[in-house]
Amino acid sequence: MKSKLKKIAISFISMIALNILLSPDIFWDLGIETPHVGLLFVFGLIFGPYGALGATSANIILDLLNSYTPLEILPSEIVSFAVSCLAYKLWYSGFKTDKITKPRLDNIYHITLFLSSILICGLIYSSFHGNLVGILISNSIDEFYFVSYFLNFINIAFIFGIFGIQLSRKFDLIETPKTSKRPVNKKLYRILFYSLMIVAIVSSVSPILNIDSNIMTGELILLAILLIAYVTKPFEYKIQTNDKNTIIERIIQIFLIITLTIAIIGVIISILSYNYVTHINNVNIYLYLLPALLITDIIIILFFIPGIIILKYVENKVIKPISSFSKIEDFISENEKIESDGLVEIYSKYINEQNEIGTLARSYTELINHNNNYIENIHEIESEKERIKAELDIATKIQASNLPTEAIECENYFVDGYSKPAKEVGGDFFDYYMLDDENLAIAIGDASGKGVPAALLATITQVMVKQLLKHDINPSNTLSILNNQLCEKNSETMFITLWLGIYNKTTGKLTFSNAGHNPPLIRENGEFRYLNIDSGIVLGIVEDFEFVNEEITLSDELIAYTDGITDANNKESKMYGEDRLLNFFNEFKSDENPIEPLLNDIHKFTENAEQYDDMTLLYLKIEDD
Repeated sequence: MKSKLKKIAISFISMIALNILLSPDIFWDLGIETPHVGLLFVFGLIFGPYGALGATSANIILDLLNSYTPLEILPSEIVSFAVSCLAYKLWYSGFKTDKITKPRLDNIYHITLFLSSILICGLIYSSFHGNLVGILISNSIDEFYFVSYFLNFINIAFIFGIFGIQLSRKFDLIETPKTSKRPVNKKLYRILFYSLMIVAIVSSVSPILNIDSNIMTGELILLAILLIAYVTKPFEYKIQTNDKNTIIERIIQIFLIITLTIAIIGVIISILSYNYVTHINNVNIYLYLLPALLITDIIIILFFIPGIIILKYVENKVIKPISSFSKIEDFISENEKIESDGLVEIYSKYINEQNEIGTLARSYTELINHNNNYIENIHEIESEKERIKAELDIATKIQASNLPTEAIECENYFVDGYSKPAKEVGGDFFDYYMLDDENLAIAIGDASGKGVPAALLATITQVMVKQLLKHDINPSNTLSILNNQLCEKNSETMFITLWLGIYNKTTGKLTFSNAGHNPPLIRENGEFRYLNIDSGIVLGIVEDFEFVNEEITLSDELIAYTDGITDANNKESKMYGEDRLLNFFNEFKSDENPIEPLLNDIHKFTENAEQYDDMTLLYLKIEDD
């Protein structure tokens, strides 16, 4: 309710204010007796019946102040209210389109509808009031009244209509009709509209043809009846929202600003030239109208209308194709092919044109084809990746199943291990198992590279070591045989480091041989130190290399590891390092398995930084008798 009253009040106050603003004698002398009449169109278009009511109420007040009688006012205001409502009806009537929006000057159709509505409403209002003044007030019918009203109406409606639409959109004050439940007889209202226009045109030329005043009175009554009948037309469409800022709308806004600027300058020049014109002897009364009224209309004819024609051409030949191309957005889905069948109809209209639009259409078509081929390839790649991932999952499980899953704990020793690949599968491995009742085999290796190739080499090495130890438990002989076999057909020049030891629980001796692996840590006299051993060379590079056996008496603990432990990086690219590893074990005083505490310490050091190397540990502890 408040919104409706606000619209009535705005219309009422604006009509009064404009009349006061344009009340100096100069405007009256220039033929602008009713400068506010064009606002009937503006407020009817924007605020609908509420704007028409406010504007008509103000008109009644102004006519009473100008000493018009109720008999003169009543027919005038009935038609004024109907004309104001007609502006509302014309906009929402759906001429040549079912896409009805709120008043906005965003394309050529809406500009054309806006201008057509002004001319139609101006013609009806002027033909009625021009003849009404002649019949009821002046007692002489003169075409001057029609011309005066018509020029006043269309100029004020045009200038203030543009401002009104922009302001109402900004403050969201536009009144929109509700869809009527009453059926619409389109044929009947079409006949009413054409009849209305014919009667309005006949009435406008009647003064020139010197038609009898009684006949003209009948014309006015018929005109009023047809007008009132037409504005009762039910609204049948649904209002569509259109908040997109289009290129053509921006062009039109600039065009309208230029037009209004020229029109205002023309009016100012007209006012300044008024005294000069009025001092010319025998000047015709129409020359009084020329400065203030016709200059704006001449601008519209010479500048605005050709400009609209050019803009229409630009809209059809440039803007509409670009807008059509933008519809590709509706066909695009992430990681999906573009449904090109739906775009064929859009691009087929322009694809053969030999200009920039044709080039753009062809480029879009090629882009769609390239995109679809790319997406198709991506899908194939994704399918392949899924297959590889599934196979890698299986490989991960196979590799994990080759590693010891449980620690060995007996009265003589405890042995456990841990391995985490940097990728799905890795090149590290550890192993421990009983060779017989006396001997325990322990091994740890690190293949070159990462991923599947390294995993294959590590798995082959682990299996071959186990097979070779079944026939000979001499570590150096095992490494020598294994090295020669790995050197055969090693086209990729891959290699693996390996530390292999045999612990005899009866003698307490640990016999081991090394193939380029990191020296293990051993604990003696309560302190950990790195075992001083022969480094040997990596397996798979040099054939017939003779590895050596070394032997120590192991009485406490041994930790073997791969370089993924000491090379673990933090976010500052600092490595965990051998010194930190040694310090950890010397500071670790618990009798518990140190593997998990060590991993926690590494995790704390790296601060969740991504690791690029496999991490493997092997822990052997000799139990006291």
